[in-house]
Amino acid sequence: MMMVDDVTDKQFSKFSEMIRSAIGVNLGSHKKELFKNRLRKRLTALGLNSYKDYYDYLINHDDEGQEFENMSTVITTNVTSFFREADHFDYLKDVFLPKVVEARTLEKRKKLRAWSAGCSSGQEPYTIAITMNEYFKDKTDFDVKILATDVSTKVLEEARMGVYKDKSVAELDKAVVRENFLKGSGGQVGYVKVKDHLKRLVTIAHLNFMDDAFPFKGPFDFIFCRNVLIYFDKKTQAKLISRFHDYLADDGRLFLGHSEGLAGGHEGFKYVAPAVYRKV
Repeated sequence: MMMVDDVTDKQFSKFSEMIRSAIGVNLGSHKKELFKNRLRKRLTALGLNSYKDYYDYLINHDDEGQEFENMSTVITTNVTSFFREADHFDYLKDVFLPKVVEARTLEKRKKLRAWSAGCSSGQEPYTIAITMNEYFKDKTDFDVKILATDVSTKVLEEARMGVYKDKSVAELDKAVVRENFLKGSGGQVGYVKVKDHLKRLVTIAHLNFMDDAFPFKGPFDFIFCRNVLIYFDKKTQAKLISRFHDYLADDGRLFLGHSEGLAGGHEGFKYVAPAVYRKV
């Protein structure tokens, strides 16, 4: 097995600045070991035995940005699953959707838009789609769409495919699985695939939160950005919260991860449930 030299504090600082400038992710000194352990496989794959050589590779030989993409994916990949933090989907189904559907019906504007910001490999937007599909099954006159974005093209491709190991749905209600997933056969035994009626609800697109302008207008009735803000410093978190506020419809909802909160508070949001905020 190839031996890889340790990363020095100076080298780690250079990597941290490169990553922060490009995608806003803040790698504090406490993440040095995580960075080193996650990147070791990338060095091995490229036949490099030092982080200095890897940094030089990124600067001088990564013209298409593919290796930077690989690095970004490795260091930002977060654990995700269907119906993670399930109380959010209960709130969506039992509290928010009845309220917004009543309002839209009175307005004769039967359109609903959602954004999964930082969607990773797709389990979150497809869970939103399952929830929406169930709620709107007898309200077919509603136009429902979900935008799912991430900075990593690798995880976005996984989301587009919508193919997951069958153990990822093992804890879901069997009726939910039958309704929304195809069981793999032949070479796909052990996998499930999201059915087309869910895929039709979800638009998957690349987005870097650091871009000056986003390629859409909104407004969104609700935004999920869960377990994403933890990667950014307080200043960037506050900036993103403000942008989410701008993209939310009046009285819209922002869903954050349960370990997150509004960076320094935000007068445009009111807490309404655990990790759920209403635009005011």
